[in-house]
Amino acid sequence: MTIEAHEREQAARLEQLKMEHRDLDDAIEALRLQSAPNQLQIARLKKRKLRLRDEIAMIQDRLIPDIIA
Repeated sequence: MTIEAHEREQAARLEQLKMEHRDLDDAIEALRLQSAPNQLQIARLKKRKLRLRDEIAMIQDRLIPDIIA
């Protein structure tokens, strides 16, 4: 696999993760609006969201080169 192909694959994965992160926001908000929200389910979704955020940051770090000031 070429470097460019790998970067395209990583960029596509990054967009997929960002979309999933946004979807989790919507799911968490929908659960909160219920008359008796399931706190355990909300906590699980929040943990998943944090793991996604970490994975997003890791991929972004690999894709975006450090700028030496």
